[in-house]
Amino acid sequence: MEPLTKHQGVAALLDRSNVDTDQIIPKQFLKKTGRTGYGKHLFHDWRYLENGDDNPNFELNQPVYNNSSILVTGDNFGCGSSREHAPWAIRDYGFKIIISTGYADIFYNNCFKNGILPIKTGSEELAGLMSEIRANPGVEFAVDLEKQFLSTPGGKRIFFDVEAFRKDCLMKGMDEIEWTLRFQTRIKAFESDQALNQPWLWRE
Repeated sequence: MEPLTKHQGVAALLDRSNVDTDQIIPKQFLKKTGRTGYGKHLFHDWRYLENGDDNPNFELNQPVYNNSSILVTGDNFGCGSSREHAPWAIRDYGFKIIISTGYADIFYNNCFKNGILPIKTGSEELAGLMSEIRANPGVEFAVDLEKQFLSTPGGKRIFFDVEAFRKDCLMKGMDEIEWTLRFQTRIKAFESDQALNQPWLWRE
């Protein structure tokens, strides 16, 4: 994963609540085992017409949101099934940060495992961010993960909470497995010592 410390990018507005994981990445596209290639299917049923053309009425198809990397959306984002393909699709599309008032727990946890920062704000703060995007489509927001705040050209500064371990992993560009492997030498030393002094734990 890429380290995430500070980021500035176009904020795209998806003003919909209760967006579930089947809307984020429909089930018919869950056939691959890798994490890449899902971005083209993100929000597939909203994003495309039946003939495969872009749906001009879908919010994220507006040209001003091309290359957007911050998604501002409604409450309870990522509800539904626990498929990890949902954050895979979001990250593969190019979104690095999501801003909402709330997320489904499993989706929220999966975001951190895949290099995405899901920011939680209050309802009034979210409404203010949405209003700023509507007034200035294509506006760029800035996020400082180290200092834990979001700022906008309109003068808003919103502080957010993030658990220390998850913050550390994002800033180092590591998932939980990569973080654990930093201690591989110590793990092997522990296992060798245990095999010598407690051999009954190693019997097949």
